[in-house]
Amino acid sequence: MAQPLYRRLHERHPGLELHVFAPQWTLPLLARMPEVAKAHLNPFGHGALKLGARWKIARRLAREKFDQVIVLPNSLKSALIPLMAGIPLRTGFIGESRYGILNDARELDEKSLPMMVERFCALAEDKHHAIPRPIPHPSLTVDEAARNDVLQRLGLDLARPVAAFCPGAEYGPAKRWPARHFAALARRFHEVGYAVWLFGSNKDAAIGDDIAALSGGLAVNLCGRTGLDEAIDLMGCADIAICNDSGLMHVAAALEKPLVALYGSSSPDFTPPLSDRAAIVNLDLPCSPCFERTCPYGHTDCLETLEPGLAWQAAMRLIEPR
Repeated sequence: MAQPLYRRLHERHPGLELHVFAPQWTLPLLARMPEVAKAHLNPFGHGALKLGARWKIARRLAREKFDQVIVLPNSLKSALIPLMAGIPLRTGFIGESRYGILNDARELDEKSLPMMVERFCALAEDKHHAIPRPIPHPSLTVDEAARNDVLQRLGLDLARPVAAFCPGAEYGPAKRWPARHFAALARRFHEVGYAVWLFGSNKDAAIGDDIAALSGGLAVNLCGRTGLDEAIDLMGCADIAICNDSGLMHVAAALEKPLVALYGSSSPDFTPPLSDRAAIVNLDLPCSPCFERTCPYGHTDCLETLEPGLAWQAAMRLIEPR
């Protein structure tokens, strides 16, 4: 969702050299973005202050002599390294009372900028300037030679059309459609001639195993068996993707795949798939979106009662069954 911001910065500043300070798992993604000249590893997880370690990284970044930093997270900690690195112009939303730490602090108008991608793009503009619309969709490239290598390594082939399922969601279980629903949908795709591949990280391996078992082995569990770069290349083979509201959902959208996006505790008004080929499936219950990691009522009805038939119908409207 930050890629349209990167693109806009290049439009505004011809000759720009853009670096990104980001977590380990995002580095393969950034390598597929032509707007990014260099990525720097952000080793800090949520809640880790570690001022000494932040100081060392800040001094290393200071050698790059950056003119400006745009701080996307709203936390106080995320703004400390740019300050320690002595970057002259430090732009971001006020967030956790970051006056002084950010010297180009903006107030966020949530009503005029309801989507996260809009909020990111607003930081590319001068203060009080409107963002240009429409915002371009993100776009990722596929490495065909690397794709062929990973197909061979994993024993996969393209004899049948491929449905990519992304059953994970890093945020929490209130964003994860149940394994039994994914399995039922896998059986439907198999009946009309599709191969079903499950994508995700090591953390999603268990739910991938559940889906594979419940589908009677019809879904191939690739969760944890690929790096993100390999997952991008393999998802490039897919004819359709079925995803929770997750990072891989946005990857599928950036690959311009027909996409069914499943929403529970989160809102498609805030983090929609940035694609003209996406269908949103949710129940719009009175208790959702709650934006909680786990259901505060203990039932997760927003996903438990979202039947596979709804996702199937949405998928069939996007593609012709084979």
